[in-house]
Amino acid sequence: MSTRAHEVYDVVGIGFGPSNLSLAISLEEHRENVPAHPTKAVFFERQSAFGWHRNMLLPSATMQISFLKDLATFRNPVSRFGYVSYLHESGRLAKFVNNMDFFPTRLEFHQYLEWAAASFNDRVHYGSDVTAIRMPPAVGAERPDCLEVEVRDNATGAKRLVSARNVAISTGLVPRMPQGMKSDERVWHSSEFLAKYRRMNPADLKSVAVVGAGQSAAEITRFLYDSLPHAQVSAVFPSYGYSVADDTPFANQIFDPDAVDHYYYGTEKARESFWRYHKNTNYSVVDADVIKDLYRRSYDEDVQGVQRLHFLNMTRVREVKRAGDETRVLLDTLLDGHTRELDVDAIVFATGYDSLDPSRLLGDLDRHCLRDDAGRHQVQRDNRLVTTPELSCGIYIQGGTEHTHGLSSALLSNIAVRSGEIADSIVSSRPAPRQREAQGVLAAVGG
Repeated sequence: MSTRAHEVYDVVGIGFGPSNLSLAISLEEHRENVPAHPTKAVFFERQSAFGWHRNMLLPSATMQISFLKDLATFRNPVSRFGYVSYLHESGRLAKFVNNMDFFPTRLEFHQYLEWAAASFNDRVHYGSDVTAIRMPPAVGAERPDCLEVEVRDNATGAKRLVSARNVAISTGLVPRMPQGMKSDERVWHSSEFLAKYRRMNPADLKSVAVVGAGQSAAEITRFLYDSLPHAQVSAVFPSYGYSVADDTPFANQIFDPDAVDHYYYGTEKARESFWRYHKNTNYSVVDADVIKDLYRRSYDEDVQGVQRLHFLNMTRVREVKRAGDETRVLLDTLLDGHTRELDVDAIVFATGYDSLDPSRLLGDLDRHCLRDDAGRHQVQRDNRLVTTPELSCGIYIQGGTEHTHGLSSALLSNIAVRSGEIADSIVSSRPAPRQREAQGVLAAVGG
């Protein structure tokens, strides 16, 4: 174990995607406002460099939220980490305004995230995997005031141990494949799409299929159709057609910061209504312009008397059979109950993600985290897990809180306000400077 075993931090961030990046910004602005009492933070990220859905940075793909819903603006409109500041520093502010578009490309937004992340290189350790979080044994009658966080360097295998008064878990979503399906060189999940596509010789992709009815599925279908003019492209989805995302003004209020309070403090009936009436703002839906693009391509094929774009609606994948470079897909057609076969050179499952579940990472510590009647973690309004009295340290999660905080639980829409609330909670719970120094000495002695 590293000799740096008694580094004590106010907060250890696990994962450094947009959510914990936004938290780092909020903590930094706290430090700038109260320089005499700074919050000591460190972040550990599994990836070797900052990256956010890199494999879905498709040409012309745009964000589904306004550029103003960036890492900071809704919390602090004059933040130097806002999107407008990025545009100004990049020399593109005037051009962006002239473009008259609230929705930047996903590629440009990723560049913004990288620009913001670069300001925290001194606090982020990339290529680092948090392997365990533990509560150290009590010393006498005193309860531990810090958690032990074990970190492995992915390049060297070396381990280090740091102490955290709070941890902020933001490890992202987990790609979901249908039961029985496994990813390989010909069977892909959308989360790995561009990386695996670029390994292929486009000439060898004569028949491809995309499974899914959401935004990613539609965008990948459009990309493959445009990039492989020689290929047959099949879109497989269980509905009769793509469903349009409701991005109208009243529906969009579901992502406002106030809506989190309405959901969190609302009745069970109110929460059910949120999902029943507004799930179509984000789940298994597609932007209208992408739907129109695909329909236009299909219509143009009808006019030209050719067809290589196939919409296999009301259809589900039963099985994928692999043999060498050959991939055979068995499809169940819901309209007539028949099964058909489709031979493809690659198939992409744009079948979504599972929410963050901190249980695996928490290990034995999870027994101190209380759950509701449905077995889900209880979460306070500030995104802190509800724990037993034995655990005084804060465990904050960004994601996996749809059951308590609603539809915007892990989305960018509310990221600035959400991370600000977590930062406020962490800062307000800190001991006074002299007390912190004494506790740091005790932690080192106790270790």
